[in-house]
Amino acid sequence: MAVTLTARAAGHVQRTIAKRGKGIGLRLGVKTTGCSGLAYKLEFADDAQEGDVRFESNGVQVLIDPKSLAYLDGTELDFVREGLNEGFKFHNPNEKDRCGCGESFNV
Repeated sequence: MAVTLTARAAGHVQRTIAKRGKGIGLRLGVKTTGCSGLAYKLEFADDAQEGDVRFESNGVQVLIDPKSLAYLDGTELDFVREGLNEGFKFHNPNEKDRCGCGESFNV
């Protein structure tokens, strides 16, 4: 079981943590919402929580709650620029379908 970050994503996380002046890594998860059922949660982690599953990828610590891990296993997180927009993009092999607006997915 693993979740990885591309070098671009890891670099963005490291720069953001440095600017914030605090943080130990990135917290990923899923929540029930949207028209397809699940949406990704992503936030900078200032500390670990009890039960977190931890991975390290490209020098960044990734923390995931155990319930979300089943949905995120094998996911690669990238940081992309598309036109004037930039942000994280999830490449999740468990996704079966995504809603038309791109906000939610199902497995």
